[in-house]
Amino acid sequence: MISAISKVITNPTLVSVAQNTNASVASETVLKSVGRPGFILIDNDIDPATKKYAAAKEFLYQATCLAIYMALVGPVFKNGAFKVAKKYIYKGEEGFNKFHSMKEYLAYHKLADKSQTNRVASLSKDHSQFKFDHDKLREDLINNKTPEKYSHIKGAIELGSTIGSVLGLAILAPQVSHAFIHPALKFLGMEEKHPKVDKQIPQPELKHVDTKA
Repeated sequence: MISAISKVITNPTLVSVAQNTNASVASETVLKSVGRPGFILIDNDIDPATKKYAAAKEFLYQATCLAIYMALVGPVFKNGAFKVAKKYIYKGEEGFNKFHSMKEYLAYHKLADKSQTNRVASLSKDHSQFKFDHDKLREDLINNKTPEKYSHIKGAIELGSTIGSVLGLAILAPQVSHAFIHPALKFLGMEEKHPKVDKQIPQPELKHVDTKA
């Protein structure tokens, strides 16, 4: 089972698709949060009050989606996938044992993607919080033209990102938005605040009994 998961994670096609999906989801959500409300506002076939309400509602929904994506995908799902893969799927295998955290690996991977000249220049500036002075990582980055990128680690992180995107935007966002949008619209004065009406229990009708019978 673990072997099958490992093969899926290390598949270059999956990694490429996951990276593209991750970038496109973030970009699309940002564009929707601006584009959709803007399109509604320039529609002259809708009366001004309705346009304002619909645009605000759409903006709040897309902003909620973006907030959930930013809050969950990186901190929870990507980091969680790294920890699960390190502890269970690739336990004791080469690669994961060299990196203490997801952030350290991503910083390493970013440098490994650069040309050797730019990579050495970046390391010489020494601005990064990660020095890569263990497990010969720094030596590999400086001396090798194509340093090892540990694609199985990248695959695990991107798989977590994809799962987080689906769960966050398709399942969690609609639930959160329902609880958030209408109170926000009421606060902005775009929805009427209907006062609560005390419902009185109806009293049974008393029938007059004829005592003369």
